[in-house]
Amino acid sequence: MYSLLRRALFIADPETAHGLALEGLRLGHGVGATQLLCNRKSLPVTVMGLQFPNPVGMAAGMDKNGDYIDALGSVGFGFIEVGTVTPRPQAGNPKPRVFRIEAANAMINRLGFNNKGVDHLVHQVKRRQFSGILGINIGKNSDTPNNKAADDYLICLEKVYPYADYITVNISSPNTSGLRDLQDKKRLEGLLRALNKKRQELADEFQTRVPLVVKVAPDLEDNQIPEIAEVLVQNEFDGLIATNTTISRDAVKGMRHAEQQGGLSGAPVKDKANHVLAAFRAALPDDIALIGTGGITEGEDAAEKLQLGADLVQFYTGFVYKGPDLVSDCLKAIEAHSPA
Repeated sequence: MYSLLRRALFIADPETAHGLALEGLRLGHGVGATQLLCNRKSLPVTVMGLQFPNPVGMAAGMDKNGDYIDALGSVGFGFIEVGTVTPRPQAGNPKPRVFRIEAANAMINRLGFNNKGVDHLVHQVKRRQFSGILGINIGKNSDTPNNKAADDYLICLEKVYPYADYITVNISSPNTSGLRDLQDKKRLEGLLRALNKKRQELADEFQTRVPLVVKVAPDLEDNQIPEIAEVLVQNEFDGLIATNTTISRDAVKGMRHAEQQGGLSGAPVKDKANHVLAAFRAALPDDIALIGTGGITEGEDAAEKLQLGADLVQFYTGFVYKGPDLVSDCLKAIEAHSPA
């Protein structure tokens, strides 16, 4: 069914199709169609002290503003991550800024944290009925210099803290100038220290400790990985997402739109993402969770990430190409590879 719908959606430009698809999903949820058609398999797992209905999630970027949480939740995800959200609303980069590379089941985007601001997202999150785990992904405004970046992250952390099951610190989008520089050890130490200190204050205030997670790029040098791992441990972070989109074009060289600036996602990023995932699993203690994302377009891709050390998986571009069936395909593959 989705393959037919995809043909119609792919006539439109990718960003328009994105909006149409989400509105269609909202309509389907409203009339109960998604609940009837989609497999909401129970495969519970406890990660970061949280009980996930299943280990398959929607990655940040699909629902930047928290407008479609219940609709996305109705297709069987065990968790949904919304955002990236910034303190102030911002339009993002000029259009066009999303490009399909259909031959490779891939996309390039340079959206640039376009969102309605953290206050809008909090309003939407308060209204959710989705009973799975909700992650909120936070970032900085594009006009905030890196030496003030912590201020933006702290604003977002404080505002979303009472409503998030976990919070992701996005320092790895290639579409905000200079953002990836925050992965440098010295800058990362300062940022994570400030966030952990604020988390301790908020935990006392709300009598609950919300897990903090960092999302990293697939383009890290191997020597950066143990450095980042050390900073995570020192600052009591609970998890890491490997990985965001890549700036590499090696896997799509010569294909239409491959020359576009931005982050490449989908099938071509899988090998780089898996390399970083496995390296972080080797560098981190077992009690720091890993969420594997990047290149999941088949159920076996999700199972492979768990075998490499991920505790959870999530995807976005795979959902664009495969639709809701990818959720159940991942769950089936994960269950098939699970120890008896």
